[in-house]
Order: sequence, then structure tokens, then C-alpha cells
Amino acid sequence: MQRFYADAWNRWDDRAVDELLTTDFTFRGSLGDHAHGRDGFRLYREKVRSTFPDFHNEVREVVAEEQRVAVRLRCSGRHDGELFGIAATGRSIAYDAAAFLRARDAQLCAAWVLGDLEQLRRQLGRGGGLAGDR
Repeated sequence: MQRFYADAWNRWDDRAVDELLTTDFTFRGSLGDHAHGRDGFRLYREKVRSTFPDFHNEVREVVAEEQRVAVRLRCSGRHDGELFGIAATGRSIAYDAAAFLRARDAQLCAAWVLGDLEQLRRQLGRGGGLAGDR
């Protein structure tokens, strides 16, 4: 799991994708996209990279039990591509996320990531939220 974030995400290492993910890996990302297989994950990751070229996941907390893992993350990057209909702002963003992963035979077979999109939208200049959140 640590290598998934350090290598497959933060270093954009395609070899790590092949080593760490099952061929039938399923992924549901914060942006609402569903990806299937290693290539599907790569496409999702490239979508993120086209918006945030320096996207980074900081693992802040991990809870694991047998083949299941929960991770608390801090995601950050510079907004250099369109997202949610918002053109690139050049702003640095950081938002919190939680990921739930499952493993099978020493590889990850599923991941579901829930990012705080309201927090992200506010930083991009769009979003409601409570007045006290701004």
C-alpha cells in the first residue's frame, strides 16, 4: 500500500502499477470515475496528472486488518488543467481524502477513494459550503 502511493502515484511509475495491482484491479476515484484493470488506472492517473502535473499523495494514517486497508491522505498539487468546468488557475491546492483498499495474493485488487471535493472546489474558487468554512 505504501508503494502504491509512493511509486504508482507520486513517482508515476508504470512498473509499480504492473507489480502492485492485479490485472482485474477496480478503482473508484474522488473525481467520480471508475477504472478497471491496470490500464484503466493509468488512464485515471493521467487525467489527474493533466490537471495537477505535480499531484502528490501524503499518507497520514493507515489502518490495516488482514487484506483490507484504510488510509487517510493529504492530496496536493498545482491546478494547471481544467477540472469541474474550471479552467486552470495556477493555484496550489491541498485537500483531505480517505482511501479504502483491498489486497489479494500480495497485490491490490480494489481501491475506493473519497476526496473532500468541497474543500477542493473552494480552493479553485467554486463551491458552496458553510460561511464559516471559507
